[in-house]
Amino acid sequence: MKNNKQLAALIPYLFVMLAVMSLMFMNFNTTDTSISYQQYVELLNKNQVDSSNVTISEVVLKIEGLYTDAKGVSVPYSLNVPNTELQTNTIIDLVNAKSDEVLIIDAYATNPFWDLVSSILPLLIFGFFAFFMLSRMNGGGNNKAFEFGRSKAKLEGGIKVRFDDVAGCDEEKEEMQELIEYLKNPKKFAKMGARIPKGVLLVGSPGTGKTLLAKAVAGEAEVPFYSISGSDFVEMFVGVGASRVRDMFKKAQATAPCIIFIDEIDAVGRQRGTGLGGGHDEREQTLNQLLVEMDGITDNSGVVIVAATNRADVLDPALLRPGRFDRQITVSLPDRRGRTAILKVHARNKKLDASVDLEALANRTPGFSGADLENVLNEAAILAVRENVEVISMHHLDEAIDRVIGGPAKKSKIYSDREKRLVAYHEVGHTIIGLKLESSDMVQKVTIIPRGQAGGYNLMTPREEKFMLTKTDLQAKITGLLGGRVAEDIVFNEISTGASQDIERATKIAREMVMSYGMSDLGPIQYEHSGGNVFLGRDYSSSSNYSGQIAFEIDKEVRRIIDECYDHAKRLIQENRPLMDLLVDALLENETLTAENIQNIVEGRAYNDTPVIGA
Repeated sequence: MKNNKQLAALIPYLFVMLAVMSLMFMNFNTTDTSISYQQYVELLNKNQVDSSNVTISEVVLKIEGLYTDAKGVSVPYSLNVPNTELQTNTIIDLVNAKSDEVLIIDAYATNPFWDLVSSILPLLIFGFFAFFMLSRMNGGGNNKAFEFGRSKAKLEGGIKVRFDDVAGCDEEKEEMQELIEYLKNPKKFAKMGARIPKGVLLVGSPGTGKTLLAKAVAGEAEVPFYSISGSDFVEMFVGVGASRVRDMFKKAQATAPCIIFIDEIDAVGRQRGTGLGGGHDEREQTLNQLLVEMDGITDNSGVVIVAATNRADVLDPALLRPGRFDRQITVSLPDRRGRTAILKVHARNKKLDASVDLEALANRTPGFSGADLENVLNEAAILAVRENVEVISMHHLDEAIDRVIGGPAKKSKIYSDREKRLVAYHEVGHTIIGLKLESSDMVQKVTIIPRGQAGGYNLMTPREEKFMLTKTDLQAKITGLLGGRVAEDIVFNEISTGASQDIERATKIAREMVMSYGMSDLGPIQYEHSGGNVFLGRDYSSSSNYSGQIAFEIDKEVRRIIDECYDHAKRLIQENRPLMDLLVDALLENETLTAENIQNIVEGRAYNDTPVIGA
């Protein structure tokens, strides 16, 4: 469609070019009257010829001029006569005798300058229009065909993002504050003999706000902001990426002080000299040029490079050495207070009901990034619009959390009664472990409404957020994950495929306890290492650094941990079977139970009584 529009836009220019070419080659003497030689002789004999211009060439004589007709009107005429010696002399004598004005012209006596102009001018006009049309085809007159090696960095001025718009990363903002002071007053650092970092690498999970933090620095310092992705450097043509790197740094140094932000730098900054493709490809040349340009920036020159990645482990060591990316800042997932602050920032333009508690919402969203929280509020706003209400209520936010985690509810999906009861006992099995095992996660919501690939859904959050987990915490997680499988086995004496994801997660935790954390009878030895070729996959070329006997012992320890947690879950569920039946009955009736509903049932009241615990 876009190409069709470009072709349609060129049609008027094509018509103009054809018209100009036609005018250049048009014969403007088409109004002359062609007469024969006999008519011309008769006009001469009657003295009606006013003027005659005779052009003599090797083949013909071309005669042009004016004659007076019977009505006394001057008429232009022209004729061609074969050039023979006898006839030429006869015509010239006759013309001289009978015509009033005679001009003899040598056909070969022309002006060299006009000959040159007339031969070159059509080519120049055609070339101009061809160039014009090609430039239009290559991007609306932007002449992009000649900008292939130029940087694709987008220059953004007047950034409106400030530190007030970035929440949940106070320590990271403190580290970046020095860059703002430097960009505003570089002489202050030069006077002290301090060298500001040339490059700052932001490392963190996707959605934690790395790009937003970099923009906030540019906004606070009020400097130009060049933004580019690592993949924008790499092309299939060797040397293009290096050329773009040179052009980007040239532009940045011309507009210093400024910030260059390279997003997803791992696309161009991966380790060199490895992989199946060899070590001399376009990506490595681009990385080499990036290293050279960073070295070429003089200290305190006003250019600061900020890069972002979530895979710092694959970056080339030369990129991370002092003098290039001097400072590495980890942008972590926000804690509870950080999530509350982020929700307040994104709720500025939302119409929230007075009953909405953002702190309670933050408690229900552990592990959510800033982008996830923004998505929760956006989904809640969309649900409010769908219901045609004026404000966003807490139930919109609850549903939004469920949609972000598991996808939209499939309320139209039909269960058989047996399947529905099996899913209910499975989810309540998790709930019982959460209620009765002190180190386990707390239950916030349980539902049997299908979402995504899951037949039910159980939202459990940590009782308190921890920086590190103990062996007891990990065993409690495994026990909670196995609660659904245990409940199915006890009640139905049958097991289903619904616990497959739970078993996968439990097995992974148990194996990490044995191989990475040293939490088994094998002692504090790490059998898992992070080696392997980053280009071939972590496990493709890795080899185990332990014997077959140790592998057997590892499998035994993993099985022992799983079996102990399974038995523990079985004891808890058997001891609380009456409570589990009550919760299942309420869940089958209402399809969803919140933490308040569950606590009411535990304390012997109806599930919908006045809540006694907070959300």
